[in-house]
Amino acid sequence: MSKKKENGSLLVYSTNPDFKIEDDNTPVQTLPPQEQVLKITLETKHRAGKTVTLITGFIGAEDDMATLGKQLKNQCGTGGSAKDGEIILQGDHREKVRGWLQKNQYKTK
Repeated sequence: MSKKKENGSLLVYSTNPDFKIEDDNTPVQTLPPQEQVLKITLETKHRAGKTVTLITGFIGAEDDMATLGKQLKNQCGTGGSAKDGEIILQGDHREKVRGWLQKNQYKTK
């Protein structure tokens, strides 16, 4: 098991004398809702036959996506998660999600 260094790099040694580790800690800026285009789909594959509503296309910080996911879970009264650039809601809630997102000025597909 390898351990990450303070800067998050797994690099141990480089023979290049001009090599510099690039910092990728630039904060991601979240677009306003009017500029977001979110895609709402229904998925059953790879989920043991369970149906989930999948919201993709969010551009912004993970914290903002988690906040949006929490608001959608509360609106639909269901469980789910927000990770890896996707918001997953348990069950078929496409119409509720589309209505709530459009009411809050998000564009949907």
